[in-house]
Amino acid sequence: MSKSGKSSGAIGLSRRNFLIRASALSMVTGGVEMTAPALAKAAIKTNAKVVIVGSGLGGIAIANRLKRDLDGVKITIVDRKEIHNYQPGYTLVATGIWPVDKVADRNSDLQPAGIEWVQEMATEFNPEANFITTDSGRKIPYDFLLVATGLHLDFDKIEGMDIKHIGTNGLASVYPSPQAASATWQAMDTFRQKGGEAVMTLPGTPMKCAGAPLKMTFMLDDRLRQAGKRDNSKITFHSAGSNIFGVPVINENVLSRWSKLGIETQYKSQLTAIDIGGRRATFIDPSTKDKTEVPYDFIHVVPPMRAPDAIKNSSLSYQDGPMASGGWLEVDKFSLQHTRFPNVFGIGDINGTPRGKTAATVKKSAPIVAQNIIDAIEGKVLSGDRFDGYTSCPLLLREGSAMLLEFDYAGKLTPSIPFVEPLQDSYFAWLMKYRFLKPAYISVAKGRV
Repeated sequence: MSKSGKSSGAIGLSRRNFLIRASALSMVTGGVEMTAPALAKAAIKTNAKVVIVGSGLGGIAIANRLKRDLDGVKITIVDRKEIHNYQPGYTLVATGIWPVDKVADRNSDLQPAGIEWVQEMATEFNPEANFITTDSGRKIPYDFLLVATGLHLDFDKIEGMDIKHIGTNGLASVYPSPQAASATWQAMDTFRQKGGEAVMTLPGTPMKCAGAPLKMTFMLDDRLRQAGKRDNSKITFHSAGSNIFGVPVINENVLSRWSKLGIETQYKSQLTAIDIGGRRATFIDPSTKDKTEVPYDFIHVVPPMRAPDAIKNSSLSYQDGPMASGGWLEVDKFSLQHTRFPNVFGIGDINGTPRGKTAATVKKSAPIVAQNIIDAIEGKVLSGDRFDGYTSCPLLLREGSAMLLEFDYAGKLTPSIPFVEPLQDSYFAWLMKYRFLKPAYISVAKGRV
């Protein structure tokens, strides 16, 4: 303490760093104390064959957990992709915060030793006979199946859209790939030099990272202001539905912020066609089928999303109800076990659940799904905790500020960091997104949390 009784700058900074480091550690460990007895738990002996289709975060996280906790298990991962893309980083690349190489790792560096990796894609699922078929025609039998395929970006539903042109003629889309995210930043950077008409879009389907279109909108506004071009620019957000976010309190908060920033919103406005060279977009009202043609200088395209064909066309998908049109995997929303095939489980974006298509969802659900698979292998009643639909989104507001949004199936806010207020601007939420979440993500992938 200084003579005045006030903390010195050095002490204050030290305390701040301590809080940041402590919180970062909490995120990496998931707030779980990894005690020696827990780590030393004896592995369960089994000769079960587990097939995991998909090597995204969910598939690899479960593979690492099962390999650690089961002695003798035969795990086969089916996925052609050699590069593991850190998709939560795409918005940082697309807004000029990160270089593109920060979002690419190698799947071989994340997978556990001693598994079989079939570098092909699954094209058919036959849960009645317990096997899958790959694109080479190979049939792979299983005792237990984990579906971790992710979802399909249905750009084909937008007439004239071609992802190869992202980055040119004001065309942007953060979703397809790291390269598309990088090209999106090129388009945004070019646009902010002059300003003009910006059009942001949101489809009417379930989607992964539903906060990404909002982040892109906030950050476009911020980049225009930094360049001194906001006053001669217009930003309009077109939503195919009647809101911009499915959690009412978050929806209202964002709309209030947009009103102050001068960002306009159009509802019941679904992107159906685009003229890339002419820089014109066609929107349709899903209710009235009325069409509107909108000129733009910059457009961020978010495609409709659905299950991959292999799932959509199989008996694993919902056969009726609201999830059937998208072909989503039919799972119990609490256990993530298939409702008709008890030896099948799902994780991540493919699941037909009310919410939960983020990396944070996988972080929370992976331990539950892994334990449920182990219980099923042992022939026990599932003992895993009930998954509550936890979803988290550090919503970028501007460079250096974000909101940490956390909520469950019911749309109830579920804040987990005591000194970060929900729905409030936070430098820490920004820092968490910018610096801490990638290490936490890798820890989840390796089954450590």
